[in-house]
Amino acid sequence: MLAILYDRIRPDERMLFERAEALGIPFKKVYVPALRMVLGERPKELEGVTVALERCVSQTRGLAVARYLTALGIPVVNRPEVMETCGDKWATSGALERHGLPQPRTALLTDAEEALKLMEEWGYPVVLKPVIGSWGRLLAKITDREAAEAILEHKEVLGGFQHQLLYLQEYVRKPGRDIRVFVVGDRAIAAIYRRSQHWITNTARGGQAENCPVTPEIAELSVRAAQA
Repeated sequence: MLAILYDRIRPDERMLFERAEALGIPFKKVYVPALRMVLGERPKELEGVTVALERCVSQTRGLAVARYLTALGIPVVNRPEVMETCGDKWATSGALERHGLPQPRTALLTDAEEALKLMEEWGYPVVLKPVIGSWGRLLAKITDREAAEAILEHKEVLGGFQHQLLYLQEYVRKPGRDIRVFVVGDRAIAAIYRRSQHWITNTARGGQAENCPVTPEIAELSVRAAQA
């Protein structure tokens, strides 16, 4: 039996529930915040479950429950190690580099002065991102030295481990959109354009999703990235 793990029911989860019912797939809806994850014990919510689909909005909660089910011997999509890599931009960049996939010039620094020197060497604009984070939050497009100094000062004042990790990427000029591809196994099954007049195209920040043809180039790069 399939378990669909969730912490909030969004349109995506409703579609999954409806599709599973339409296809006659036996499944359980498992509300993760109410799940007691006691190691060595299988709670009643997971009785009969042989595979699980992790759909939590919270990345931390989703990774925790995926690790728990894996410890119980229940396969989870996505696997915890995949979630760990995809949830960490620096880990993702390293995986892409190891497998020879193209990506923007990327660096991680832990010292503000060194970060400023590197930005000067690269030239502006430069993009500063949090290593952990999603939905296009806390991104900065740094256009000159004055802006760089101000943002790095704010990072220092905010403190905290994540603000000490300065993840930099070269700014990529794009035609008002980017592409997101969905890979299942070794197949790129669908893709969307995310369009916006703003340089941040995340749908959570107002980007509009449109169908995108899956060309051979898109499919090949996407499958290689998923396998990395």
